[in-house]
Amino acid sequence: MRRILMVASALLLAACALTSVVGAQVGGAGVEIDLDALVEDGRVIAEAGCARCHGVGEFGESPNSAAPLFRTLLSRYRADVLEEELVNGIRVAHPMPEFQFSPQGVDALMAYLRSVQESPTTAAQ
Repeated sequence: MRRILMVASALLLAACALTSVVGAQVGGAGVEIDLDALVEDGRVIAEAGCARCHGVGEFGESPNSAAPLFRTLLSRYRADVLEEELVNGIRVAHPMPEFQFSPQGVDALMAYLRSVQESPTTAAQ
């Protein structure tokens, strides 16, 4: 049941603006997306797969100084392009492990990325 809810959540999230809880009709049934749970899933993915090189949290530096901080990624890259690259497997000029996320994993990771982004005033301080 949780897997079905995650698939439905991923589809709805793409169509809806981010809010704390999003309600929608899917196939005649009401479905609620728990954004907090989606963000938490993304945090787990980031910590397990990305934290070895990237600073994935709201503070701290990247263990690899060449790896961008997650909290600044969306100011450097367009979210739609990053989403597509995560699904297809990012190919970059510097050493980075090859990976490919499921669409549900991408939705969770993108929700997490959006949750940790610095505001322009925070970044300037």
